[in-house]
Amino acid sequence: MDFEFSPKVKELQARLAAFMERHVSPNESRYWEEAEANRAKGNAWIPTRIVEELKPKARAAGLWNLWRPKDHGGELSNLEYAPLCEIMGRVTWAPEVFNCSAPDTGNMEVLLRYGSSEQQSKWLAPLLEGEIRSAFLMTEPGVASSDATNIQCRIERQGGEYVINGHKWWSSGAGDPRCRIYIVMGKTDPDNPSRHKQQSMILVPADTPGVQVTRALRVFGFDDAPHGHMEIVLRDVRVPAANMLLGDGRGFEIAQGRLGPGRIHHCMRVIGQTERALELMCKRLKSRVAFGRPVSEQGVWHERIAESRIMIEQARLLTLKAAHMMDTVGNKAARAEIAMIKVLAPNMAEQVIDWAIQAHGGGGVCQEFPLAWMYAWNRCLRLADGPDEVHRAQIAKIELGKYL
Repeated sequence: MDFEFSPKVKELQARLAAFMERHVSPNESRYWEEAEANRAKGNAWIPTRIVEELKPKARAAGLWNLWRPKDHGGELSNLEYAPLCEIMGRVTWAPEVFNCSAPDTGNMEVLLRYGSSEQQSKWLAPLLEGEIRSAFLMTEPGVASSDATNIQCRIERQGGEYVINGHKWWSSGAGDPRCRIYIVMGKTDPDNPSRHKQQSMILVPADTPGVQVTRALRVFGFDDAPHGHMEIVLRDVRVPAANMLLGDGRGFEIAQGRLGPGRIHHCMRVIGQTERALELMCKRLKSRVAFGRPVSEQGVWHERIAESRIMIEQARLLTLKAAHMMDTVGNKAARAEIAMIKVLAPNMAEQVIDWAIQAHGGGGVCQEFPLAWMYAWNRCLRLADGPDEVHRAQIAKIELGKYL
């Protein structure tokens, strides 16, 4: 693997970093102030003005839809996009400014790769333009969704329609009033002898009769607005048969195509967050005096700073290797590396952010710094897109297979 980024990527890194420094970082507090003001008015899900103001600027700067895969109209490979994700990840809400935020990127990739021309015209086009947003409905409260074959949501064909009944939660993005389309995973053929051919994915407009958003789920006490993770009940929801993605029984095939790139994006954003946490830690330690000397001179912090740097570099290199393999040998051949980064990155971030919180004392767990939110998000990421245990089991299976 060539570890040197191309001139094109370096130029994009410089432009993106400059945009972040000029437009995003100075407005970080404004974002949270606007979110808090909306919450006080009784609607925490209203989009913030600052993000909407910055989107045209990002587009004009040529920093729009950077995620788009090279084999589907984009300019960047997974390896080329990865370091840009890291830059955007330093500020939690920044990816949306560039139309590069989850779950929209994954949903747009599904529509790019598996959607019909009609589906792409109706839903992909406005998503690419940033005119609407989307949600992904997979996880369910009634089953262990770490094994997605457990999913019980039913999708039944009745004439020219599909009828959907199910109960979903952790439906990312569904709280946004601009959310217009859901990608729903459920069972079309529960009796199929192949458990991985029972599931399908289907497009459900958010305003379809029978769709009920019942509540927002809090994350370690945060309501996670204005993005949000919602609980949704689907009762006799009817959509045209043309809304089926790719075909009955192909839900797992779509999921694998969706989750591989998404895990790269998540992990690189996590690394960006962790770099910022280490930066905040070092600045805090140098600015504080305890027991007669700067805290930064105390040996325990030398150990933690050094470990943090080692861990970040390890995670970055493995993530870039996974991206390189996806580009060169494909997602299937890279499945072990993809699983490894999904375990490594959030666990690494959780430890470094925890040390950064400790360095900040009481300030680390309040809204004065972004660390508490970072910690909560990375703890959640150890469950999102598959829990650690599932990825470790896959890694072990692949490793044992080498010796059969």
